[in-house]
Formats: sequence, structure tokens, C-alpha cells
Amino acid sequence: MLNNANDALLFLIDTVFALYIVVVLMRVLLQWVHADFRNPISQFVWQATRMPVGLIGKIIPRWRNLDIPALVFAVILCFINIEIDLALAAPQYGAQPVLALWWAVLKAAVLVCNFYFFTILIQALMSWISPGQHSPATAILWTINEPLLRPVRNVMPAVGGLDLSPLVVIIGLQVISRLLPLPGLFR
Repeated sequence: MLNNANDALLFLIDTVFALYIVVVLMRVLLQWVHADFRNPISQFVWQATRMPVGLIGKIIPRWRNLDIPALVFAVILCFINIEIDLALAAPQYGAQPVLALWWAVLKAAVLVCNFYFFTILIQALMSWISPGQHSPATAILWTINEPLLRPVRNVMPAVGGLDLSPLVVIIGLQVISRLLPLPGLFR
């Protein structure tokens, strides 16, 4: 019974951390692709991350259109998440901060791959269900996903009117995610 409670607690902690880390990473991606700042989703991301990223931004500057303070904050959150997971599920690893920091960077990369996987999947489904429909969500999805989809579309045109670039990119993201040497406990 205690093991089930521990698993449930780990799931809850990992889910809360992952959701917020994805919001922080969205801040980085939205700035990287020059998304519309007036979009309600962009506004939510900005407001949800403004204070902690702003504090780190006083120490670490941005570089061009790459929000390095937000990236650092995302890795810090991944590090904290991994340390909590280690304390609850694998205390035998003890204090290995360098290894945990490496795992934190890998976890952030896996979260980016998973984020793109889901956003491309949602964009593809939305294009089948309601093609041509415009909403704040579709605008953000298109802005975020297009830099990944465009190069594949240029190499592999539509087949019989069907755009297979989302499928190719999704498979590529899954391959990259599986190639990252992150232990299963932290995925």
C-alpha cells in the first residue's frame, strides 16, 4: 500500500513540475519563433513565468531572441524535480549533483520533444476536424510548429493532397527522445 501511495505522489509531483516546466519552455519557444505577444496563450505564458524568469534575468542576460534566463529556470526546475524523485524513489543514488544536473538538461530536452509531439499531433487533428478555422490556439500552434514542419515539407511534398510532414516530424521527435540517455524514472 505504501508503494502505491509513493507512486501516486511521484506521479503528482512529476506532473505538476512537467506542466510548469513546459510553460517555461513555451516562453523560450514563443520568443524564439517571434510568436504574437498579444495572443491570449502568449499572455498566459508570459504572466505565469514573469516573476521567476525576471529574477534570473537580473543575473543572466538574454542572448538575441533566446531567453537564456527562462532556459536556466527550466533546467533548475528539472533539477529540483529529479532531486525530489531521487529522494522518494531512489535514495541509494544519494547526493550526486553533477549527474542530477546532467539528467535535468536531458529531462528538459525530453520535455521539449514531448511538447512538440503533442502540439504537432493537436495541430494535425485540428486541421482534419476544422480546416481553415482560426483561433488563438491554432495561431500559436502554427507559429511554434512551422519551423519544424517547413523543412520536411520542402523535402517531402504532399502526397495526393495529404501532408505527411507532421508524421515524419513526430517519428523523428520520438526517435530523438528515445536516444537521449535519461533514466526511465525521470521521463
